[in-house]
Amino acid sequence: MARQEKKKDVVIIGLGWTGSILGMELANEGLEVLALERGDDRDTVPDFEYPKVADELRYGIRYGFMQKPRNSTLTIRRTLDETALPYRVLGSFLPGDGVGGAGIHWNGQTWRPQAVEYRLRSHVEEAFGADIIPPEMRLQDWGVTAEELEPHLTRFEYLLGISGKAGNLDGTIVAGGNPFEAPRSKEYPLPPLVNTYDSVLFADAARAMGYHPFPRPSANASAAYVNEYGMQLGPCNYCGFCERFGCLNYSKSSPQTCVLDALKRKPNFEYRVRSEVLRIEKAADGKTATGVTYFDERAGEEVFQPADLVVLCAYSLHNVHLLLLSEIGTPYDPRSGEGVVGRNYSYQMNGGTTLFFKDKEFNPFVGNGSGGITIDDFSMSQIDFAKEGFIGGSYITAGHTGGRPIQQMALPPDTPSWGAGWKRAVGEWYGHAMSIGSHGSNMAYRDTCLDLDPTYKDRHGRPLMRMTFDWKPNDIRMTQFMKSKIEPIAKSMNPDIMRSSFKSEGAAYDVRPYQTTHNVGGAIMGADRATSAVNRYLQSWDLHNLFVMGASAFPQNIQYNPTGAVGGLAYWAVAAIRKDYLPNPRPLM
Repeated sequence: MARQEKKKDVVIIGLGWTGSILGMELANEGLEVLALERGDDRDTVPDFEYPKVADELRYGIRYGFMQKPRNSTLTIRRTLDETALPYRVLGSFLPGDGVGGAGIHWNGQTWRPQAVEYRLRSHVEEAFGADIIPPEMRLQDWGVTAEELEPHLTRFEYLLGISGKAGNLDGTIVAGGNPFEAPRSKEYPLPPLVNTYDSVLFADAARAMGYHPFPRPSANASAAYVNEYGMQLGPCNYCGFCERFGCLNYSKSSPQTCVLDALKRKPNFEYRVRSEVLRIEKAADGKTATGVTYFDERAGEEVFQPADLVVLCAYSLHNVHLLLLSEIGTPYDPRSGEGVVGRNYSYQMNGGTTLFFKDKEFNPFVGNGSGGITIDDFSMSQIDFAKEGFIGGSYITAGHTGGRPIQQMALPPDTPSWGAGWKRAVGEWYGHAMSIGSHGSNMAYRDTCLDLDPTYKDRHGRPLMRMTFDWKPNDIRMTQFMKSKIEPIAKSMNPDIMRSSFKSEGAAYDVRPYQTTHNVGGAIMGADRATSAVNRYLQSWDLHNLFVMGASAFPQNIQYNPTGAVGGLAYWAVAAIRKDYLPNPRPLM
Protein backbone atom coordinates (compact mmCIF):
# COMPACT_ATOMS: atom_id res chain seq x y z
CA MET A 1 0.00 0.00 0.00
CA ALA A 2 1.50 3.34 -1.09
CA ARG A 3 1.89 6.07 1.47
CA GLN A 4 -0.54 8.95 0.80
CA GLU A 5 0.42 12.59 1.17
CA LYS A 6 -1.80 15.59 1.79
CA LYS A 7 -3.58 16.79 -1.35
CA LYS A 8 -2.12 19.71 -3.31
CA ASP A 9 -3.78 22.03 -5.79
CA VAL A 10 -1.08 21.31 -8.37
CA VAL A 11 1.56 18.62 -8.80
CA ILE A 12 4.31 19.27 -11.36
CA ILE A 13 6.37 16.38 -12.74
CA GLY A 14 9.92 17.58 -13.42
CA LEU A 15 11.63 20.79 -12.34
CA GLY A 16 13.46 22.07 -15.40
CA TRP A 17 12.53 25.06 -17.55
CA THR A 18 8.84 24.35 -17.94
CA GLY A 19 8.36 23.01 -14.42
CA SER A 20 9.98 26.14 -12.98
CA ILE A 21 7.83 28.48 -15.09
CA LEU A 22 4.58 26.64 -14.38
CA GLY A 23 5.51 26.45 -10.70
CA MET A 24 6.10 30.19 -10.47
CA GLU A 25 3.00 31.19 -12.42
CA LEU A 26 0.64 28.86 -10.56
CA ALA A 27 2.14 29.76 -7.18
CA ASN A 28 1.56 33.41 -8.09
CA GLU A 29 -2.07 32.44 -8.65
CA GLY A 30 -2.22 31.47 -4.97
CA LEU A 31 -2.31 27.70 -5.51
CA GLU A 32 -0.51 25.14 -3.36
CA VAL A 33 2.10 23.75 -5.75
CA LEU A 34 4.33 20.70 -5.40
CA ALA A 35 7.08 19.79 -7.89
CA LEU A 36 8.52 16.27 -8.04
CA GLU A 37 12.01 15.78 -9.48
CA ARG A 38 13.54 12.35 -10.03
CA GLY A 39 17.14 13.61 -9.73
CA ASP A 40 19.14 15.45 -7.11
CA ASP A 41 18.84 19.07 -6.04
CA ARG A 42 21.21 21.41 -7.90
CA ASP A 43 22.05 25.08 -7.46
CA THR A 44 24.70 27.45 -8.75
CA VAL A 45 26.42 27.21 -5.38
CA PRO A 46 27.76 24.67 -4.65
CA ASP A 47 27.08 22.63 -7.82
CA PHE A 48 28.46 25.09 -10.41
CA GLU A 49 31.12 26.83 -8.34
CA TYR A 50 34.63 27.41 -9.68
CA PRO A 51 36.95 25.59 -10.14
CA LYS A 52 35.00 22.37 -9.59
CA VAL A 53 32.61 22.81 -12.51
CA ALA A 54 35.36 23.62 -15.04
CA ASP A 55 36.33 19.95 -15.18
CA GLU A 56 36.07 18.68 -18.75
CA LEU A 57 36.67 15.06 -17.81
CA ARG A 58 33.98 14.99 -15.11
CA TYR A 59 31.27 16.95 -16.89
CA GLY A 60 32.16 16.97 -20.58
CA ILE A 61 33.28 13.36 -20.95
CA ARG A 62 31.70 11.55 -17.99
CA TYR A 63 28.41 13.48 -18.17
CA GLY A 64 28.22 14.68 -14.59
CA PHE A 65 24.96 16.58 -15.18
CA MET A 66 23.28 13.94 -17.36
CA GLN A 67 20.98 11.05 -16.54
CA LYS A 68 22.74 7.74 -16.17
CA PRO A 69 21.43 4.95 -18.43
CA ARG A 70 21.52 2.55 -15.50
CA ASN A 71 18.80 4.68 -13.89
CA SER A 72 16.82 5.82 -16.93
CA THR A 73 17.13 4.76 -20.55
CA LEU A 74 15.18 3.50 -23.55
CA THR A 75 15.63 1.00 -26.36
CA ILE A 76 16.37 2.03 -29.94
CA ARG A 77 15.90 0.45 -33.36
CA ARG A 78 16.02 1.85 -36.89
CA THR A 79 13.10 -0.02 -38.46
CA LEU A 80 9.91 -1.73 -37.33
CA ASP A 81 11.43 -5.10 -38.19
CA GLU A 82 14.56 -4.71 -36.05
CA THR A 83 14.87 -5.76 -32.41
CA ALA A 84 15.44 -2.68 -30.27
CA LEU A 85 18.40 -2.67 -27.90
CA PRO A 86 18.99 -0.52 -24.81
CA TYR A 87 20.79 2.82 -25.06
CA ARG A 88 23.48 1.83 -22.56
CA VAL A 89 26.13 4.54 -23.14
CA LEU A 90 25.17 8.18 -23.66
CA GLY A 91 26.08 9.52 -27.07
CA SER A 92 23.51 10.83 -29.54
CA PHE A 93 21.50 12.83 -26.97
CA LEU A 94 22.06 13.81 -23.33
CA PRO A 95 18.99 14.23 -21.10
CA GLY A 96 19.68 16.35 -18.04
CA ASP A 97 19.58 15.06 -14.49
CA GLY A 98 18.24 16.75 -11.39
CA VAL A 99 16.69 20.12 -10.65
CA GLY A 100 17.15 22.36 -13.69
CA GLY A 101 17.25 19.42 -16.12
CA ALA A 102 18.85 20.04 -19.50
CA GLY A 103 18.55 23.78 -18.76
CA ILE A 104 21.77 23.34 -16.76
CA HIS A 105 24.02 22.01 -19.52
CA TRP A 106 22.59 23.59 -22.67
CA ASN A 107 24.49 26.10 -24.80
CA GLY A 108 21.83 28.78 -24.71
CA GLN A 109 20.69 29.18 -28.32
CA THR A 110 17.16 30.60 -28.00
CA TRP A 111 15.25 30.75 -31.27
CA ARG A 112 11.70 31.40 -32.37
CA PRO A 113 10.32 29.08 -35.08
CA GLN A 114 9.58 30.76 -38.37
CA ALA A 115 5.91 31.53 -39.00
CA VAL A 116 5.62 28.78 -41.63
CA GLU A 117 6.89 26.15 -39.19
CA TYR A 118 3.77 26.40 -37.01
CA ARG A 119 1.55 25.63 -40.01
CA LEU A 120 3.93 23.56 -42.08
CA ARG A 121 1.42 21.25 -43.70
CA SER A 122 -0.83 24.15 -44.66
CA HIS A 123 2.17 26.10 -45.98
CA VAL A 124 3.36 23.20 -48.14
CA GLU A 125 -0.11 22.51 -49.54
CA GLU A 126 -0.82 26.19 -50.27
CA ALA A 127 2.58 27.03 -51.77
CA PHE A 128 3.57 23.80 -53.53
CA GLY A 129 0.67 21.35 -53.48
CA ALA A 130 0.07 18.29 -51.32
CA ASP A 131 1.52 15.94 -53.93
CA ILE A 132 5.11 16.91 -53.02
CA ILE A 133 4.67 15.42 -49.52
CA PRO A 134 6.16 11.90 -49.44
CA PRO A 135 3.50 9.26 -48.65
CA GLU A 136 5.11 8.21 -45.37
CA MET A 137 5.82 11.75 -44.12
CA ARG A 138 3.51 12.96 -41.36
CA LEU A 139 3.43 16.75 -41.72
CA GLN A 140 1.13 18.49 -39.29
CA ASP A 141 0.18 22.02 -38.19
CA TRP A 142 0.71 22.92 -34.54
CA GLY A 143 -2.76 24.37 -33.97
CA VAL A 144 -1.26 27.68 -32.86
CA THR A 145 0.26 30.52 -34.89
CA ALA A 146 3.32 32.73 -34.64
CA GLU A 147 1.07 35.73 -33.98
CA GLU A 148 -0.66 33.99 -31.06
CA LEU A 149 2.61 32.85 -29.49
CA GLU A 150 4.51 36.11 -30.02
CA PRO A 151 3.83 37.76 -26.63
CA HIS A 152 4.64 34.52 -24.82
CA LEU A 153 7.88 34.05 -26.76
CA THR A 154 8.78 37.63 -25.88
CA ARG A 155 8.09 37.00 -22.22
CA PHE A 156 10.34 33.93 -22.24
CA GLU A 157 13.15 35.87 -23.93
CA TYR A 158 12.84 38.61 -21.31
CA LEU A 159 12.83 36.01 -18.54
CA LEU A 160 16.15 34.71 -19.83
CA GLY A 161 17.68 38.08 -20.76
CA ILE A 162 18.47 36.99 -24.32
CA SER A 163 21.33 38.74 -26.11
CA GLY A 164 20.51 39.41 -29.75
CA LYS A 165 19.40 41.78 -32.48
CA ALA A 166 15.85 42.00 -33.81
CA GLY A 167 15.42 41.69 -37.56
CA ASN A 168 11.68 42.23 -37.88
CA LEU A 169 9.99 44.64 -35.48
CA ASP A 170 6.23 44.58 -36.11
CA GLY A 171 6.81 44.01 -39.81
CA THR A 172 9.64 46.53 -40.25
CA ILE A 173 12.92 44.90 -41.30
CA VAL A 174 15.78 46.09 -39.10
CA ALA A 175 19.36 46.24 -40.39
CA GLY A 176 21.73 43.84 -38.63
CA GLY A 177 19.07 41.38 -37.50
CA ASN A 178 17.47 38.33 -39.10
CA PRO A 179 15.27 39.61 -41.93
CA PHE A 180 13.56 36.21 -42.25
CA GLU A 181 12.24 35.95 -38.69
CA ALA A 182 8.55 36.28 -37.83
CA PRO A 183 7.54 39.78 -36.68
CA ARG A 184 8.39 40.48 -33.05
CA SER A 185 6.95 43.16 -30.80
CA LYS A 186 10.14 44.16 -28.96
CA GLU A 187 13.89 44.29 -29.37
CA TYR A 188 15.87 41.63 -27.50
CA PRO A 189 16.42 42.56 -23.85
CA LEU A 190 20.23 42.65 -24.24
CA PRO A 191 22.53 43.56 -27.15
CA PRO A 192 24.43 40.80 -28.96
CA LEU A 193 27.56 39.22 -27.57
CA VAL A 194 30.95 40.32 -28.89
CA ASN A 195 31.89 38.32 -31.99
CA THR A 196 34.80 35.92 -31.99
CA TYR A 197 37.27 36.08 -34.89
CA ASP A 198 35.86 33.06 -36.71
CA SER A 199 32.35 34.49 -36.73
CA VAL A 200 33.67 37.82 -38.08
CA LEU A 201 35.35 36.00 -40.97
CA PHE A 202 32.19 34.02 -41.67
CA ALA A 203 30.02 37.15 -41.58
CA ASP A 204 32.31 38.90 -44.08
CA ALA A 205 32.32 35.90 -46.43
CA ALA A 206 28.55 35.41 -46.23
CA ARG A 207 27.86 39.10 -46.80
CA ALA A 208 30.18 39.12 -49.83
CA MET A 209 28.03 36.34 -51.34
CA GLY A 210 24.83 38.34 -50.88
CA TYR A 211 23.60 36.62 -47.72
CA HIS A 212 22.24 38.25 -44.56
CA PRO A 213 24.41 37.51 -41.50
CA PHE A 214 23.12 38.34 -38.02
CA PRO A 215 24.13 37.53 -34.42
CA ARG A 216 22.79 34.32 -32.94
CA PRO A 217 20.22 34.91 -30.17
CA SER A 218 21.94 33.80 -26.99
CA ALA A 219 21.01 32.98 -23.41
CA ASN A 220 24.53 34.05 -22.44
CA ALA A 221 24.11 37.53 -20.98
CA SER A 222 26.06 40.28 -22.75
CA ALA A 223 25.49 42.64 -19.78
CA ALA A 224 24.10 42.59 -16.26
CA TYR A 225 20.35 41.93 -16.24
CA VAL A 226 17.43 41.59 -13.82
CA ASN A 227 14.28 39.74 -14.97
CA GLU A 228 10.62 40.01 -13.95
CA TYR A 229 11.08 37.62 -11.03
CA GLY A 230 13.91 39.75 -9.64
CA MET A 231 16.60 37.24 -10.65
CA GLN A 232 19.98 38.69 -11.60
CA LEU A 233 22.41 37.64 -14.34
CA GLY A 234 25.99 38.82 -14.76
CA PRO A 235 27.78 39.44 -18.08
CA CYS A 236 29.39 36.43 -19.76
CA ASN A 237 33.16 36.19 -19.32
CA TYR A 238 33.68 33.94 -22.40
CA CYS A 239 35.17 31.11 -20.35
CA GLY A 240 34.34 28.41 -22.91
CA PHE A 241 32.51 26.13 -20.45
CA CYS A 242 28.85 26.27 -21.52
CA GLU A 243 27.62 23.07 -23.14
CA ARG A 244 27.67 20.12 -20.70
CA PHE A 245 28.49 22.46 -17.79
CA GLY A 246 26.61 24.58 -15.29
CA CYS A 247 27.49 28.29 -15.44
CA LEU A 248 29.82 29.37 -12.65
CA ASN A 249 29.28 33.07 -13.42
CA TYR A 250 25.47 33.45 -13.26
CA SER A 251 25.71 34.41 -16.95
CA LYS A 252 24.02 31.53 -18.77
CA SER A 253 20.27 31.49 -18.35
CA SER A 254 19.13 28.38 -16.51
CA PRO A 255 16.18 27.58 -14.26
CA GLN A 256 18.54 28.17 -11.32
CA THR A 257 19.62 31.60 -12.57
CA CYS A 258 16.25 32.83 -13.84
CA VAL A 259 13.48 31.29 -11.72
CA LEU A 260 14.26 28.81 -8.99
CA ASP A 261 15.72 30.97 -6.24
CA ALA A 262 12.67 33.23 -6.46
CA LEU A 263 10.29 30.28 -6.67
CA LYS A 264 11.78 28.56 -3.62
CA ARG A 265 10.90 31.62 -1.51
CA LYS A 266 7.20 31.12 -2.21
CA PRO A 267 5.46 29.78 0.93
CA ASN A 268 2.93 27.91 -1.24
CA PHE A 269 5.60 26.12 -3.31
CA GLU A 270 7.35 22.89 -2.33
CA TYR A 271 9.62 20.53 -4.24
CA ARG A 272 10.86 17.03 -3.52
CA VAL A 273 13.94 15.51 -5.14
CA ARG A 274 14.83 11.86 -5.78
CA SER A 275 11.11 11.35 -6.31
CA GLU A 276 10.48 9.51 -9.57
CA VAL A 277 6.88 9.56 -10.79
CA LEU A 278 5.84 6.05 -11.77
CA ARG A 279 2.39 6.82 -13.18
CA ILE A 280 -0.34 9.41 -13.34
CA GLU A 281 -3.42 8.15 -11.55
CA LYS A 282 -6.90 8.46 -13.03
CA ALA A 283 -10.39 8.75 -11.58
CA ALA A 284 -12.70 5.75 -11.84
CA ASP A 285 -14.46 7.24 -14.86
CA GLY A 286 -11.12 7.84 -16.62
CA LYS A 287 -11.90 11.49 -17.35
CA THR A 288 -9.61 13.25 -14.89
CA ALA A 289 -6.30 12.74 -13.13
CA THR A 290 -6.42 12.30 -9.36
CA GLY A 291 -2.68 12.78 -8.78
CA VAL A 292 0.49 10.77 -9.21
CA THR A 293 2.25 7.81 -7.65
CA TYR A 294 5.97 8.31 -7.23
CA PHE A 295 8.88 6.38 -5.78
CA ASP A 296 10.54 8.13 -2.84
CA GLU A 297 14.12 6.96 -3.27
CA ARG A 298 15.21 8.16 0.16
CA ALA A 299 12.42 6.29 1.97
CA GLY A 300 12.41 3.37 -0.47
CA GLU A 301 8.64 3.37 -0.89
CA GLU A 302 5.84 4.36 -3.25
CA VAL A 303 3.85 7.48 -2.44
CA PHE A 304 0.49 8.63 -3.77
CA GLN A 305 0.30 12.39 -4.15
CA PRO A 306 -3.26 13.58 -4.82
CA ALA A 307 -3.77 16.84 -6.73
CA ASP A 308 -6.48 18.73 -8.57
CA LEU A 309 -4.19 19.65 -11.48
CA VAL A 310 -1.29 17.60 -12.90
CA VAL A 311 1.33 19.27 -15.11
CA LEU A 312 3.78 16.98 -16.91
CA CYS A 313 7.06 18.89 -17.34
CA ALA A 314 9.63 16.13 -17.74
CA TYR A 315 12.05 15.80 -20.66
CA SER A 316 10.21 15.19 -23.93
CA LEU A 317 11.02 11.46 -24.07
CA HIS A 318 10.01 10.97 -20.45
CA ASN A 319 6.72 12.79 -21.04
CA VAL A 320 5.77 10.25 -23.68
CA HIS A 321 6.97 7.30 -21.60
CA LEU A 322 4.89 8.37 -18.62
CA LEU A 323 1.76 8.84 -20.74
CA LEU A 324 2.21 5.36 -22.17
CA LEU A 325 2.81 3.80 -18.76
CA SER A 326 -0.24 5.61 -17.36
CA GLU A 327 -2.44 4.49 -20.26
CA ILE A 328 -3.44 8.05 -21.09
CA GLY A 329 -4.39 8.49 -24.73
CA THR A 330 -4.39 5.82 -27.43
CA PRO A 331 -0.88 4.43 -28.09
CA TYR A 332 0.28 4.99 -31.64
CA ASP A 333 0.46 1.95 -33.94
CA PRO A 334 2.87 2.64 -36.84
CA ARG A 335 1.55 -0.27 -38.90
CA SER A 336 -2.06 0.91 -38.89
CA GLY A 337 -1.24 4.59 -38.47
CA GLU A 338 -3.83 4.86 -35.71
CA GLY A 339 -3.35 6.28 -32.22
CA VAL A 340 -1.68 9.41 -30.91
CA VAL A 341 0.74 8.80 -28.00
CA GLY A 342 4.17 8.06 -29.47
CA ARG A 343 3.29 9.49 -32.89
CA ASN A 344 5.60 11.80 -34.88
CA TYR A 345 8.92 11.39 -33.11
CA SER A 346 11.62 13.42 -34.87
CA TYR A 347 15.15 14.59 -34.22
CA GLN A 348 17.54 17.07 -35.90
CA MET A 349 19.68 16.95 -39.07
CA ASN A 350 23.10 18.56 -38.74
CA GLY A 351 26.28 18.81 -40.76
CA GLY A 352 29.27 21.06 -41.09
CA THR A 353 32.57 22.03 -42.66
CA THR A 354 35.80 22.59 -40.70
CA LEU A 355 38.39 25.01 -42.06
CA PHE A 356 42.10 25.00 -41.14
CA PHE A 357 44.30 28.09 -41.57
CA LYS A 358 48.05 28.07 -40.94
CA ASP A 359 48.16 31.88 -40.72
CA LYS A 360 45.13 32.56 -38.50
CA GLU A 361 44.92 32.26 -34.71
CA PHE A 362 41.37 31.94 -33.37
CA ASN A 363 42.04 31.69 -29.62
CA PRO A 364 39.15 29.20 -29.28
CA PHE A 365 39.37 29.13 -25.48
CA VAL A 366 37.67 32.55 -25.64
CA GLY A 367 34.20 31.22 -26.29
CA ASN A 368 30.60 31.08 -25.17
CA GLY A 369 27.74 28.70 -25.72
CA SER A 370 25.69 30.51 -28.30
CA GLY A 371 27.41 33.59 -29.58
CA GLY A 372 28.41 33.72 -33.22
CA ILE A 373 26.96 34.67 -36.59
CA THR A 374 24.16 32.97 -38.53
CA ILE A 375 22.49 33.20 -41.92
CA ASP A 376 18.88 32.14 -42.50
CA ASP A 377 18.95 32.49 -46.29
CA PHE A 378 18.26 28.74 -46.62
CA SER A 379 15.71 28.49 -43.85
CA MET A 380 12.27 26.92 -44.04
CA SER A 381 10.54 29.99 -45.44
CA GLN A 382 13.18 30.65 -48.10
CA ILE A 383 13.31 27.32 -49.97
CA ASP A 384 11.24 26.21 -52.95
CA PHE A 385 10.47 22.69 -51.74
CA ALA A 386 9.04 21.59 -55.08
CA LYS A 387 12.15 22.72 -56.97
CA GLU A 388 14.72 21.38 -54.50
CA GLY A 389 13.02 18.04 -53.85
CA PHE A 390 12.81 18.14 -50.06
CA ILE A 391 10.77 19.68 -47.26
CA GLY A 392 12.85 21.37 -44.59
CA GLY A 393 15.44 24.02 -43.91
CA SER A 394 18.46 24.94 -41.85
CA TYR A 395 20.30 27.85 -40.36
CA ILE A 396 24.01 28.10 -41.16
CA THR A 397 26.31 29.42 -38.48
CA ALA A 398 29.84 29.94 -37.16
CA GLY A 399 31.15 30.76 -33.69
CA HIS A 400 33.45 29.14 -31.14
CA THR A 401 31.89 27.71 -27.99
CA GLY A 402 35.27 26.98 -26.43
CA GLY A 403 38.69 25.42 -26.88
CA ARG A 404 38.67 22.60 -24.38
CA PRO A 405 41.55 20.16 -24.96
CA ILE A 406 39.62 16.87 -25.09
CA GLN A 407 36.37 17.49 -26.94
CA GLN A 408 37.19 20.58 -28.97
CA MET A 409 40.40 19.59 -30.70
CA ALA A 410 39.71 19.98 -34.42
CA LEU A 411 42.44 18.32 -36.49
CA PRO A 412 42.90 17.83 -40.24
CA PRO A 413 41.80 14.64 -42.01
CA ASP A 414 44.09 11.62 -41.73
CA THR A 415 45.54 12.79 -38.40
CA PRO A 416 46.35 9.75 -36.22
CA SER A 417 43.90 9.33 -33.35
CA TRP A 418 46.69 8.88 -30.79
CA GLY A 419 50.45 8.82 -30.34
CA ALA A 420 53.26 11.05 -31.61
CA GLY A 421 51.49 11.94 -34.86
CA TRP A 422 48.44 13.15 -32.96
CA LYS A 423 50.61 15.21 -30.61
CA ARG A 424 52.40 16.87 -33.51
CA ALA A 425 49.06 17.75 -35.14
CA VAL A 426 47.77 19.26 -31.90
CA GLY A 427 50.86 21.43 -31.62
CA GLU A 428 50.55 22.54 -35.23
CA TRP A 429 46.79 23.09 -35.52
CA TYR A 430 45.35 23.98 -32.12
CA GLY A 431 43.76 27.42 -32.47
CA HIS A 432 43.96 27.38 -36.26
CA ALA A 433 40.58 25.82 -37.05
CA MET A 434 36.99 27.05 -37.29
CA SER A 435 33.72 25.46 -38.39
CA ILE A 436 30.64 26.44 -40.36
CA GLY A 437 27.66 24.37 -39.27
CA SER A 438 24.20 23.51 -40.56
CA HIS A 439 21.47 22.98 -37.97
CA GLY A 440 18.47 21.62 -39.80
CA SER A 441 14.92 20.41 -39.50
CA ASN A 442 13.82 16.80 -39.37
CA MET A 443 10.41 15.62 -40.51
CA ALA A 444 8.26 12.97 -38.83
CA TYR A 445 7.24 9.78 -40.63
CA ARG A 446 4.78 6.97 -40.16
CA ASP A 447 7.47 4.68 -38.73
CA THR A 448 9.41 7.21 -36.60
CA CYS A 449 7.71 6.73 -33.28
CA LEU A 450 7.84 5.84 -29.58
CA ASP A 451 6.14 2.93 -27.83
CA LEU A 452 6.66 0.50 -24.93
CA ASP A 453 9.33 -2.14 -25.39
CA PRO A 454 7.99 -5.71 -25.15
CA THR A 455 11.20 -7.09 -23.62
CA TYR A 456 13.21 -4.68 -21.52
CA LYS A 457 12.09 -3.21 -18.19
CA ASP A 458 13.39 -0.48 -15.89
CA ARG A 459 14.43 -0.79 -12.25
CA HIS A 460 10.80 -0.44 -11.18
CA GLY A 461 9.67 -3.30 -13.40
CA ARG A 462 8.01 -1.00 -15.97
CA PRO A 463 8.57 -1.47 -19.73
CA LEU A 464 11.25 0.75 -21.17
CA MET A 465 10.19 3.07 -23.94
CA ARG A 466 11.22 2.01 -27.45
CA MET A 467 12.34 4.48 -30.12
CA THR A 468 12.06 3.64 -33.81
CA PHE A 469 14.02 6.12 -35.89
CA ASP A 470 16.26 6.36 -38.95
CA TRP A 471 17.27 9.02 -41.45
CA LYS A 472 15.02 9.38 -44.49
CA PRO A 473 15.81 10.42 -48.10
CA ASN A 474 14.01 13.77 -47.70
CA ASP A 475 16.24 14.79 -44.81
CA ILE A 476 19.41 13.53 -46.50
CA ARG A 477 18.56 15.69 -49.54
CA MET A 478 18.09 18.66 -47.22
CA THR A 479 21.48 18.30 -45.56
CA GLN A 480 23.24 17.72 -48.89
CA PHE A 481 21.62 20.93 -50.15
CA MET A 482 23.10 22.75 -47.15
CA LYS A 483 26.50 21.25 -47.93
CA SER A 484 26.26 22.73 -51.43
CA LYS A 485 25.71 26.17 -49.87
CA ILE A 486 28.28 25.96 -47.05
CA GLU A 487 31.25 24.69 -49.04
CA PRO A 488 31.34 27.68 -51.44
CA ILE A 489 31.32 30.04 -48.45
CA ALA A 490 34.15 28.05 -46.88
CA LYS A 491 36.19 27.97 -50.11
CA SER A 492 35.82 31.74 -50.48
CA MET A 493 37.67 32.11 -47.15
CA ASN A 494 40.77 30.38 -48.63
CA PRO A 495 41.53 27.79 -45.94
CA ASP A 496 44.64 25.64 -46.23
CA ILE A 497 42.62 22.51 -45.52
CA MET A 498 38.86 21.93 -45.54
CA ARG A 499 36.90 18.94 -44.24
CA SER A 500 33.13 18.42 -44.54
CA SER A 501 30.89 16.06 -42.60
CA PHE A 502 27.32 15.66 -43.84
CA LYS A 503 25.11 12.61 -43.93
CA SER A 504 24.79 11.16 -47.41
CA GLU A 505 22.56 8.67 -49.18
CA GLY A 506 22.37 5.40 -47.27
CA ALA A 507 23.37 6.94 -43.91
CA ALA A 508 21.91 5.11 -40.91
CA TYR A 509 21.16 6.63 -37.52
CA ASP A 510 24.08 5.97 -35.17
CA VAL A 511 23.53 6.49 -31.42
CA ARG A 512 27.24 6.70 -30.60
CA PRO A 513 28.33 10.22 -31.64
CA TYR A 514 26.66 13.21 -30.02
CA GLN A 515 24.26 14.99 -32.40
CA THR A 516 21.73 17.06 -30.41
CA THR A 517 19.57 16.73 -27.32
CA HIS A 518 16.63 17.90 -29.42
CA ASN A 519 14.30 14.91 -29.25
CA VAL A 520 10.79 16.07 -30.09
CA GLY A 521 7.29 14.71 -30.68
CA GLY A 522 5.42 11.74 -29.31
CA ALA A 523 2.80 13.80 -27.44
CA ILE A 524 2.10 16.25 -30.21
CA MET A 525 -0.24 19.22 -30.14
CA GLY A 526 -2.96 19.98 -32.64
CA ALA A 527 -6.58 20.86 -33.27
CA ASP A 528 -7.73 17.28 -34.00
CA ARG A 529 -7.75 14.68 -31.24
CA ALA A 530 -7.48 11.91 -33.86
CA THR A 531 -3.95 13.05 -34.74
CA SER A 532 -2.68 14.73 -31.55
CA ALA A 533 -2.24 13.82 -27.89
CA VAL A 534 -2.78 17.35 -26.54
CA ASN A 535 -4.79 20.29 -27.80
CA ARG A 536 -3.51 23.73 -28.77
CA TYR A 537 -3.21 24.66 -25.07
CA LEU A 538 -1.13 21.52 -24.34
CA GLN A 539 -4.10 20.08 -22.44
CA SER A 540 -4.63 16.32 -22.66
CA TRP A 541 -7.60 15.42 -24.85
CA ASP A 542 -8.39 12.58 -22.43
CA LEU A 543 -7.89 14.09 -18.95
CA HIS A 544 -8.78 17.77 -18.86
CA ASN A 545 -6.81 18.45 -15.67
CA LEU A 546 -3.56 17.14 -17.22
CA PHE A 547 -1.31 19.50 -19.20
CA VAL A 548 1.84 18.28 -20.98
CA MET A 549 4.67 20.80 -21.56
CA GLY A 550 7.82 20.59 -23.63
CA ALA A 551 9.14 19.60 -27.05
CA SER A 552 7.11 16.39 -26.99
CA ALA A 553 4.37 18.67 -28.40
CA PHE A 554 6.24 19.44 -31.66
CA PRO A 555 4.53 17.68 -34.63
CA GLN A 556 7.89 17.64 -36.49
CA ASN A 557 11.18 19.25 -35.65
CA ILE A 558 11.88 22.85 -36.48
CA GLN A 559 15.18 23.97 -38.01
CA TYR A 560 16.16 25.67 -34.74
CA ASN A 561 17.08 24.65 -31.22
CA PRO A 562 13.75 23.97 -29.45
CA THR A 563 14.09 25.79 -26.11
CA GLY A 564 12.68 29.14 -27.26
CA ALA A 565 9.53 27.47 -28.56
CA VAL A 566 9.30 25.28 -25.45
CA GLY A 567 9.41 28.36 -23.19
CA GLY A 568 6.92 30.26 -25.31
CA LEU A 569 4.49 27.33 -25.27
CA ALA A 570 4.84 27.08 -21.48
CA TYR A 571 3.77 30.71 -21.04
CA TRP A 572 1.00 30.26 -23.65
CA ALA A 573 -0.36 27.20 -21.82
CA VAL A 574 -0.18 28.68 -18.33
CA ALA A 575 -1.93 31.83 -19.53
CA ALA A 576 -4.83 29.64 -20.68
CA ILE A 577 -4.77 27.74 -17.38
CA ARG A 578 -4.90 30.94 -15.30
CA LYS A 579 -7.45 32.81 -17.41
CA ASP A 580 -9.76 30.08 -18.72
CA TYR A 581 -9.20 26.80 -16.92
CA LEU A 582 -8.94 27.59 -13.22
CA PRO A 583 -12.19 29.62 -13.10
CA ASN A 584 -14.02 26.76 -14.83
CA PRO A 585 -12.08 23.45 -15.02
CA ARG A 586 -13.04 21.69 -18.26
CA PRO A 587 -11.73 20.75 -21.70
CA LEU A 588 -10.61 24.01 -23.32
CA MET A 589 -11.41 22.63 -26.78
